[in-house]
Amino acid sequence: MKYLIVGLGNIGSDYKGTRHNIGFMVVDQLLEKLGGEFVLDRHAHTALAKHKGRQLHLIKPTTYMNLSGKAVKFHLSKHKIPLENLLIITDDLSLPFGKLRLRAKGSAGGHNGHKHIQEVMATQAYARLKFGIGDDFSRGKQVNYVLDPFTIHEQAELPNHIDRAVDMTLAFATVGINRAMGMFNGK
Repeated sequence: MKYLIVGLGNIGSDYKGTRHNIGFMVVDQLLEKLGGEFVLDRHAHTALAKHKGRQLHLIKPTTYMNLSGKAVKFHLSKHKIPLENLLIITDDLSLPFGKLRLRAKGSAGGHNGHKHIQEVMATQAYARLKFGIGDDFSRGKQVNYVLDPFTIHEQAELPNHIDRAVDMTLAFATVGINRAMGMFNGK
């Protein structure tokens, strides 16, 4: 069975370690755990990892957050992966820092990466792992907040939250979205 695991973020050193790049960080940690390396492919840095008989096609789009749908659509088609085996990992302002939530489908919720994916794919029916980054910003400062690095306090806690996100991703690929949501959501 094949899966497409997409960590959303922005390429380039200016964005490394920012809240908006948490999807990249989770996918990087997943690949470190399973072994392998990313290579540049069309619209994304890609890697193939294996876990319990599953092929996990990991991608970090090079299209920037607001055009993520191009990479998702291309790699789903290239690897002939069904939509139900797609997981998008993103930051989420509506969740407190470190709170993780799996969803089988949903609206974009103001997230530009999801907006473009839903526009290009013409559906909201794909799984997503939301990684809470909190909303500690002044009115009108949302863009600065998501593009800022995590605070020193957040950085100290980040590895544990990323490890949990990796576990949730592997559960999605092995037991399915519904069982994975039951195992992890609300905990």
